[in-house]
Amino acid sequence: LAEVLGGRKALVHLDLSMNKLTDVGVERLARSLGACQALAHVDVSGNHIGPQGAERLAGVLGKYTALSFLDVSFNNIAGLGAERLADVLGGCKALAHLAVSHNAIGAEGMGRLAGVLGECKALAHLDVSNNRIGDEGAGRLAGLLAQCNALAHLDVSVNHISAAGACRLAGAIGECEALAHLALNRNRIGDAGAASLAGVLGKCSKLTHLNLSCNEIGEEGAGKLGAALRLGECTALAHFGFGSNTFEGE
Repeated sequence: LAEVLGGRKALVHLDLSMNKLTDVGVERLARSLGACQALAHVDVSGNHIGPQGAERLAGVLGKYTALSFLDVSFNNIAGLGAERLADVLGGCKALAHLAVSHNAIGAEGMGRLAGVLGECKALAHLDVSNNRIGDEGAGRLAGLLAQCNALAHLDVSVNHISAAGACRLAGAIGECEALAHLALNRNRIGDAGAASLAGVLGKCSKLTHLNLSCNEIGEEGAGKLGAALRLGECTALAHFGFGSNTFEGE
């Protein structure tokens, strides 16, 4: 397959998701795919790619100047693999969709990606869910968001983010004028984190989807969010996820 694909210089869309690809398989593909410089869509999600495979993949991604879609979710690239991808993604100026969820990249990997993605001015969809980035990684992500004027979809769910990280994110989220979808569910932002988010909802005029489920938010946080929504903020909001928190609805 690698040999056949390598001869297709007009190849634009490549989907190899859910194929049990290992680092060895990626290395073989990478040797052939370097000639496919028209590639704009690459999906290798749901495989068994580790840091070494991510490094091999990065080696060819830098050649794809038209790359607009990259999905490496549900692999195991870890922080080192994220760093190797970061080495080249800053040069992918057309990148609009990046998904690296379920990869255990940690705060360091998030930091390296955040340090280069500001160069991708077309970035509209960013999924870094389930990566154990914690408050430190959330802070590094916040530093990126102010540069992402086109960002419409942000998923940072399941990342061990507490109130401190949510506060950092809230300040940056308020600057994302195009943001329509925000998923922060399955963290532990609590009342303080919810209050921080409530304080910036007025700036999120295009927000249609907000998921804060499973975040240990009680009466105080729910009240702050409710007050913000009563004031007519987020008038475009169509989906509000708030399940499995701790407020009693009083």
